[in-house]
Amino acid sequence: MGAPHNKNRYGELWPAYRIQYALKALEPLQKLVTLSGGWAWHFLSPVGHIEYKHAHDHKDIDLFVHPINVAEVMSILLQTGFKKVWTRYDRLPSKENFRRYEKIITAKENVTFRITIDFFVREVPYKIVKGWNVLEPSFLLELYSNIHSSDKCWAVQSAIKLLNKNIAPLDREELVAVPK
Repeated sequence: MGAPHNKNRYGELWPAYRIQYALKALEPLQKLVTLSGGWAWHFLSPVGHIEYKHAHDHKDIDLFVHPINVAEVMSILLQTGFKKVWTRYDRLPSKENFRRYEKIITAKENVTFRITIDFFVREVPYKIVKGWNVLEPSFLLELYSNIHSSDKCWAVQSAIKLLNKNIAPLDREELVAVPK
């Protein structure tokens, strides 16, 4: 579970170049993967929302890949400059079939940063949102006990409240609104 947010930092934004380059990296995978974590909340949120750091976690890209698509996804990642990265979790026994790929980007803003893609091999419940396969929100929320850690983000907290009221958390301003 994520640490409590420092409310004094509310209002900080994700740099636009990080969002743009991540989306560009995701495009060739669009029909082959299901978005999870911060990128699932990104597409569940209203189009054109402000990219607050505390609304969605965009530090990495979390994906689920259906077993029949694994080879194609791995091939695309390698062809587009991503490299397999070994993690401490690769040596631990786990039910999760997990892979990590990374790519170093030098943006035209003369900033160097890393795009990290974590993908899990598993068939998962999803819906198509804005042309992307996105985890079903109720299933996504279940992952905050074991796979995802940033459960304090505004989207997660708002989605819990919305789903408890039987309201679908799609295109809801609550997912990106600064809490009062």
